[in-house]
Amino acid sequence: MKIIMVKTLMLMLCIGFVFNVANAQTTKKHRHSVKRKKTAHKTTAAKTPALKPTPVDTVVMAPPPVDSIPIPIVKQSLRPETALDNHNTLIADRTPLPYQNLRAEDAVYDERLWLEIDTREKMNLPFRYSADEDNGNQRFISILLKAIQDGPDNGGVTAFSNVDDRFTTPMTRAEVANTISGGSGNVPIYDSLGNVVGNKETQAEVNLDSFYIFRIKEEVIFDKQSSRLFFRILGIAPVRNVITSSGVNLGPTELFWVYYPDMRPIFAKYFAYNGKNYGARMSWEDLFESRMFHGRIIKSTLDNPYNQSLSNQTGLKQSPILQLLQGDKIKNEIFDYEQNLWSY
Repeated sequence: MKIIMVKTLMLMLCIGFVFNVANAQTTKKHRHSVKRKKTAHKTTAAKTPALKPTPVDTVVMAPPPVDSIPIPIVKQSLRPETALDNHNTLIADRTPLPYQNLRAEDAVYDERLWLEIDTREKMNLPFRYSADEDNGNQRFISILLKAIQDGPDNGGVTAFSNVDDRFTTPMTRAEVANTISGGSGNVPIYDSLGNVVGNKETQAEVNLDSFYIFRIKEEVIFDKQSSRLFFRILGIAPVRNVITSSGVNLGPTELFWVYYPDMRPIFAKYFAYNGKNYGARMSWEDLFESRMFHGRIIKSTLDNPYNQSLSNQTGLKQSPILQLLQGDKIKNEIFDYEQNLWSY
């Protein structure tokens, strides 16, 4: 019995010894493998240099210059707005009648006048008509601004600076926008967290109803070939009270000039408002050529050797009533000149 127990004990010791040897060899191989991996990793890391982040130059782009006139955008109607056939085609196809050629040799009388149109007067209320139609807003100032916005390359016109009234200095759309709005300003741009991420240059809002005075430069010519008096409008300018950045009040001042012969094809495509018969409206070109407006004379070349407006002439500066009477006097002198050429 003792022999059997001794043999069993020796067998268990042998099995335990074999198990420990096998386990030791496995652990040694694992440690050696891990060591080789670490060595290989160190070698690879030593051979491969660390990549440094490439510095990126941050360029802050300046906002593009504002080159758009702040005028209201009118949506096109998706259905006919009138029961009249070819109404829109009739407007689009209208063209002004060509002027009669006036030769300098036949002009026996030639004077220039500057008129001021106040659209608050009853006869001038069509200038303030502000409905929207497919060709845009119908305010007179909106028609002028849209023509300038389109530019001469797209059927529009060029605006000229108010440095003079001889159309010598063209203006860009940005200059016109700054003139009518008083300049542009930077508005901050925010991200979703409310942080300021940049600025955007925008134009100040413009109240189109604040343009209610316009000035017209025209030429009065008596042509001996046709024996009649012609009124030829040369330019139109919106007027507004201007205050400089230093606080100096310049009074009513022209903002810009547009050349009227360039505007004639555009005026022919816009109807002027007729409160008595909406269906019998004339075009703006017809309104000007038919003299269907009222303007008071503020300057003329008649008896004016110093080229001064009536408001600057001696004896008239402090009296608007005398200026108005002097303007009527000039108008009557022109009328009498034509009438006195005939005997009845």
